[in-house]
Amino acid sequence: MSLQSVRDFFAEKAPDITVIESPISSATVTLAAEAYGVEPGRIAKTLSLRVGERVILIVAAGTSRMDNKKVKAQFGGKPKMLGPEEVAEITGHEVGGVCPFGLKAPLPIYCDVSLKAFDVVVPAAGSTHSAVRITPERMAELVAAEWVDVCEHRS
Repeated sequence: MSLQSVRDFFAEKAPDITVIESPISSATVTLAAEAYGVEPGRIAKTLSLRVGERVILIVAAGTSRMDNKKVKAQFGGKPKMLGPEEVAEITGHEVGGVCPFGLKAPLPIYCDVSLKAFDVVVPAAGSTHSAVRITPERMAELVAAEWVDVCEHRS
């Protein structure tokens, strides 16, 4: 259902973007980079966090790490990663396939500036075997994301 909700999202909002599927798992940054033939930094990972009472999604470059101090300063509270069941329940996507597209219900989405280092990034597409190739700017525009600087950038 999750992969289908992402397909439906693109059919409606960006029919030129095709969901690509891999026979091998792309559930982690390392696996996804291998599955789609890109460097790990190009994998756009989606972090599902609770800050106070709010649930937010942050999409960041695969090699970046969330900086708790920056997140706390940006969102006014200590971030806590959601557990796998909570992620699936809230986003409609299983861990390893979480993305900002085709969500079960609208959530605030933020794109970390680490993504701007790349012309094209590869976020998941609702399952552990699917993704899309998209420019960071277009992804942010399609999901009405706000740009933030909340990660430690690594190469």
